[in-house]
Amino acid sequence: MGRLTRAQTQERNRAKVLAAARDEFADRGFRDAKIDDIADRAGLTRGAVYSNFPGKRALYFAVLAGLAEHAPQPPPPGQDRTAREALAVFARAWVARLPLSTDEHHGAARLGMDLMPEILAEHRTRVAYAQLMKLDAILLGLALERLRPPGRLVRLAEAVLTTLHGVSQLAAAAPGFTDPFDVVSVCEQLAGLDLGGGWPPTPAVPPARVTDEPWSPPPATDAVRGTPADLTDDGVLAVLGLHRLEAAEELVRAAPPAAAVTAVLVTGAPGELAPLARLVVAEVCGCLRQAFPPYAWPRLRVVHDPTGALAAAAGVPAVGDATEVAVRVRGGRIVARADGRGAGHAAATSGEHVTARDRHTR
Repeated sequence: MGRLTRAQTQERNRAKVLAAARDEFADRGFRDAKIDDIADRAGLTRGAVYSNFPGKRALYFAVLAGLAEHAPQPPPPGQDRTAREALAVFARAWVARLPLSTDEHHGAARLGMDLMPEILAEHRTRVAYAQLMKLDAILLGLALERLRPPGRLVRLAEAVLTTLHGVSQLAAAAPGFTDPFDVVSVCEQLAGLDLGGGWPPTPAVPPARVTDEPWSPPPATDAVRGTPADLTDDGVLAVLGLHRLEAAEELVRAAPPAAAVTAVLVTGAPGELAPLARLVVAEVCGCLRQAFPPYAWPRLRVVHDPTGALAAAAGVPAVGDATEVAVRVRGGRIVARADGRGAGHAAATSGEHVTARDRHTR
């Protein structure tokens, strides 16, 4: 076997650190885990751990993200389902991964017990998490709208996720408090709830700027479907910082019916917040793929861009958590771009005449 390149060595060491960290967190819990002990388990130095992860919390988020993204899943349903049936399956998939009251205090089943305290520990993680939850609700709401038209169901999705996250917290703090079958029944009943609220207002934004630029995006994976995303398709792509994820709803609702719609997630703190984003999106999308038939999956594609390489290809060389830039792609080139609040709407409607009624029925 030939000598490993520097990049291959770094990737191998990163994998070793993640595997060692998972064992350390499972055996001792997040709070009692030590970086030095993780390094010993991995057969590496403390410096090698910190060269891959900025701290223990970032490593913890990365471990949980990897588990969520690679969790075994049954094939998606091959038959039609009602919104009620889909929500019941979604809830069953969610509660199936929660720890049982008979599980040990530590161990693989309880790896996620310290997630919420670590999210609450800093303002920047709280803000990012709130917007990630908004994105989760948008994805679930868009899927529900395919099965229970017409109307906007993002608020209903927020109620479902509030219920399920509350159950997750009780499973950690008060094991055995609630019957999982009751939770499934509650979510099933929520499918018929009418929360009203109407559609989000169309933002008053300047039109997108017409341009003609090359478009050569790097390979990307759609986190919603777990498959490669062809970003050369005609459509609209928005680069969104983790504080602006709610803009994804206006992006997808403004886009023409045949257009590919992609949200590219970026952050100014990729070492810690990028794995948190991967985790939160993977948790919902894993359940969504089990519960909803493929034709009901949201048209919105979500791509993680921790290095900013995809953003740079779209002409956004510097990114942060407040970034909001969108481009319109046609014929393999960027033909329009917009930035700032409402950028997604501006780029999606560039060259299009979209009425409020048309937008709301998509």
